[in-house]
Amino acid sequence: MNRSVFILNGPNLNMLGRREPEIYGTTTLAEVQHDCAQLANELDLSCEFRQTNHEGIMVDWLQEAFEREAAVIINPAGFSFHSIPVLDAMKLIKAPLLEVHISNIHARDELHRHSITSTVANGVIAGLGVEGYQLALRAIARRLG
Repeated sequence: MNRSVFILNGPNLNMLGRREPEIYGTTTLAEVQHDCAQLANELDLSCEFRQTNHEGIMVDWLQEAFEREAAVIINPAGFSFHSIPVLDAMKLIKAPLLEVHISNIHARDELHRHSITSTVANGVIAGLGVEGYQLALRAIARRLG
């Protein structure tokens, strides 16, 4: 069975740790990547960790994950609320697909409350901070057996 997982991060997550720390905390994306790589190794998963501010690149990566039959953990960030192309690319994924949000989007303002991409995810982890990535990796490992 394919034990590859793509961890894909959307716009502005490259600023994690500096952007709105009262909402997103002070952990950087590089620290999240390090922790995910370490846990993925422990769980015997091959992990690709990526971030983009560009919608088309995210679509390309989702298509690549589909072609490679990889599981996906995605924090679509701002793409969550408006990106039909990202939503449609997520529909391609047959392996486990989990959506992660650092903040509790359901407790936020109206613009950040309704994720359209959640409608195609197998599960959503929101509001648990960067720990959500670790929880998603563990769930993916269990689903892959």
